[in-house]
Amino acid sequence: MAEHETIETFLDGLASAAPTPGGGGAAAISGAMGAALVSMVCNLTIGKKKYVAVEAELREVLARSEALRAELTAMIAEDVAAFDAVMGAYGLPKATDDERAARAEQIQAALRVATDVPLACCRACRAVIDLAEVTAEKGNLNVISDAGVAVLSAHAGLRSAALNVYVNAKGLDDRAFAEARLKELEGLLGDAGPLNEKTYDVVKAKVS
Repeated sequence: MAEHETIETFLDGLASAAPTPGGGGAAAISGAMGAALVSMVCNLTIGKKKYVAVEAELREVLARSEALRAELTAMIAEDVAAFDAVMGAYGLPKATDDERAARAEQIQAALRVATDVPLACCRACRAVIDLAEVTAEKGNLNVISDAGVAVLSAHAGLRSAALNVYVNAKGLDDRAFAEARLKELEGLLGDAGPLNEKTYDVVKAKVS
């Protein structure tokens, strides 16, 4: 969301006929919500006598989760810019050979950015998943369910952003570039699903 934009305004934008914000922005928000919930669990654990043994570690987690929250929130605007660049490139004139060549070059350049932006979102969401695991294991039991929501939100963001990587990489002529991005993506997805389920089960066991 843009600075000072309300959640209602953002959701109205998602629901509208406008192409942006779209799924890429929603993926980033999912990751940012996960990061925010990690921060909340940390903030409600740090300073509690019962959790003094994990305070130093959770302070580090908090610093990282806040950095990721800011990074993911900024990605909403980055996603819009990347999409607009692709659409703008497709809208370039193509009446002459020179125009067609220039248009093709611009499309490919825009698609490279539009592949890298959601991939960066995937990296950030994957990092949030790791942090959520820590808070689920060591966070304040009074808010431990929020660590479960954090990992689920981050995993949703990761898988959602991955779809945009796939769709944009598919249009790239530079297959070496595309395959390198897809290989990294598969690495990020890797054990994210099992880790998501493991963390959820840890939380469920603590609240049941």
